[in-house]
Amino acid sequence: MAKTKTNTEDYLRMYRQMVRIRSFEDNANQLYLSAKMPGLTHMYSGEEAVAVGICEALTKDDKITSTHRGHGHCVAKGAEFKEMFCELLGKEEGYCRGKGGSMHIADQSNGNLGANAIVGGSMGIATGSAFTAKLLGRDDVTVCFFGDGATAQGLMYEVMNMASLWNLPVIYACENNGYSEYTKTEEIAAGSITARAEAFGIEAHQVDGQDVLAVHALTEKLVARARKGEGPFFMELLTYRYHGHHVGDINREYYRSKQEEADWKENRDPIIKFRGWLIEQGIATEDEIDTMNAEIKADAANAVEYALDAPYPDQNEVDMHVYTDVQHVLA
Repeated sequence: MAKTKTNTEDYLRMYRQMVRIRSFEDNANQLYLSAKMPGLTHMYSGEEAVAVGICEALTKDDKITSTHRGHGHCVAKGAEFKEMFCELLGKEEGYCRGKGGSMHIADQSNGNLGANAIVGGSMGIATGSAFTAKLLGRDDVTVCFFGDGATAQGLMYEVMNMASLWNLPVIYACENNGYSEYTKTEEIAAGSITARAEAFGIEAHQVDGQDVLAVHALTEKLVARARKGEGPFFMELLTYRYHGHHVGDINREYYRSKQEEADWKENRDPIIKFRGWLIEQGIATEDEIDTMNAEIKADAANAVEYALDAPYPDQNEVDMHVYTDVQHVLA
């Protein structure tokens, strides 16, 4: 019989996962700045409590769909550093054999159905996943991550209507980080975001996305209810991205101030807040947490070196996974 996990173990694992996400993003940013990584990537730093708080309430069989800012979701759902860095660098050992890159990474072994570079593009996939679970009589739940900007996409309203009519086991998780690319959310989203779901009879909640325990507690309740056929649900998670819209968005003062960024980093950082709580509760000491942080930092650095030296896919793979059960036109 498996040993029952204590709350202490759960708390330390949540902290570890948040630090793993931050370490991954710090290294991904450096890979871009040093011109070792092709293309662009979108940093998740600052939003770690959302991905971890939600994914820690899910089982391995539960599904998620992600966004162009998807590294955090991937790590939180169980992905490993080596395979992730290999994917970002286009190496064959990556989760998608180097063909997905930053914005199309997927890890179906852990229930991650994939990131999506189309804003709101995974909403139909998530809803279809939930429909499949209900049709086949399975009890897995699907969480659909998306940003506040995606609430302007028509697909969101089509799928929420279907999900509500059919009571699908799906949770729509809106990561409201205050900005739709370079524009304040309040300037592009009229009215309340939660009201959009309520219009379809979907129960909606707003939660502090910088508080991993609050996110986790709410998600646990909603997941349990979704398994019993009480879904769908909607969550608006108030959070903040520390970097720009993408790694090349460095001079941001024309749309948000350095003072605002500093205030979130210094006073509302999810990792710092949770670290303080762990120490205050006697769950871990400063030294124990420092040791954990150092181990994670070393793991990430080692994974980067491994990925840099890993081989690229063979050129014969260029059309692999493009077609299924269809003879290639050039065969």
